[in-house]
Amino acid sequence: MKTSKTIYIKTSTKRILSKNVFSLFALLLMTSILTTSCNPDDADDGFQNDVPPTAQEFADIRDIAMDNHTQMFNFDADDGYISLTSENGVEISINTNCLTDNGNPVTGDVTLEYVEIFEKGSMLTTNKPTMGKLPNGDKTLIITGGEFFVEATQNGTILDTNCGFQLMIPTDLTGGPDPDMTLWTGEIDADGNLAWDENEENANGDGGLFLEGENYYGIIDGFGWTNVDKFYNDPRPKTTIQVQPPAGYDNQNSAIYLSYDGELPALAQLDTYDATLNIFSEHYGQIPIGLECHVIFVSESEGEWVYAIKPVTIEENAIITFYLGETTVGSEASLTALMNGLP
Repeated sequence: MKTSKTIYIKTSTKRILSKNVFSLFALLLMTSILTTSCNPDDADDGFQNDVPPTAQEFADIRDIAMDNHTQMFNFDADDGYISLTSENGVEISINTNCLTDNGNPVTGDVTLEYVEIFEKGSMLTTNKPTMGKLPNGDKTLIITGGEFFVEATQNGTILDTNCGFQLMIPTDLTGGPDPDMTLWTGEIDADGNLAWDENEENANGDGGLFLEGENYYGIIDGFGWTNVDKFYNDPRPKTTIQVQPPAGYDNQNSAIYLSYDGELPALAQLDTYDATLNIFSEHYGQIPIGLECHVIFVSESEGEWVYAIKPVTIEENAIITFYLGETTVGSEASLTALMNGLP
C-alpha cells in the first residue's frame, strides 16, 4: 500500500486541511479492508453458512454413513451352525440353535446386521474412532485390526446368544498379522461416542483372540461392537491439546478427530468439550510432543459433510483453531477418500 506524502504548495489553509482529512479517511478505509480480509472466517473461497446444523442434522448424516456400511444377512434359526462371508472376506460363524429371545429359544427367520470398519475415513463418518480405555479410565489411541458390529434380530426384536460366535478376520485387511493384537469390546456413551475396553484374559490366556497363519480368530461372547486392537506406543513426552471449532459449532453439531501420520488403521477423537470456552480437548495428556498428525473438523450442511483438515506438529499444550472459511462441503465419498489418503 502506498504511503501518503504531504506536498507543500502555495494554497489556502482550508484546502490543505481538506486534503489531509481525505488522506486520513483513505488510510483508515484501507486498513479496515486489509484487517477484514485477513480473517479466515471471511475467506471468499471457503464454506459460509450463518446457520450451523442442529444436533439432529449432524446425527442424521452419521446415521446415513452407518447405513452405508451395514450388511444384512438372513437365515433360519433352525439352520444350526452357519458361516456367513462379508464383503471384505470376514467369516461370521454362528450356531443358530444358541439364539434366544428373552431367554426363550428362537425359531423362524432371523436377520443379522453386520458392520466392518478398517479405514480412517469410515471410522470418521460413522463416528467409530479407536480410543481405548486405560486402567485408570483415561482414553488413548489404539491401533486396530478391524472394528465389527454384529446383531441378530427377529421382527425388530434384538436377540441374544448363549454360546457366542466366531469371527475369522484376514490380517491383510489391516497390514498383516500382529501377535500383539487383543480383543476389545466397544461401549457407546450418552453422547454417542464409542470407547473400547480390552477383554480380560480367559482360561486359555488369549482373551478370546488368537492368530493362526494369515487370519485372526475372535471368539465373541455376545452381540454388539468388537475390535481387534493394541495400544499405540510412543516413548516421547506427552501433552494435552485443545481445538476450537468455528463459532456456532460445538460437540453436538460437530466433532474433532486426530489422524496420526504413519498409523493407517487408527483414528483418535477429542471427546471432551468446554462449552464456556468453546473448546474441544484431549485432556488425558496422551498426545506425543513432536507428533506429526492431521487435525480434522467435521460437521453437516444440507445433507452434506462440512470439513477441514489441518497438518499439525504437536507442541506442548497446543491450541488449534478452525475458521469456517477454511472448510469445504463435500460428499461422504469425497471425505472418506481424503481421510484414507492421509499419511
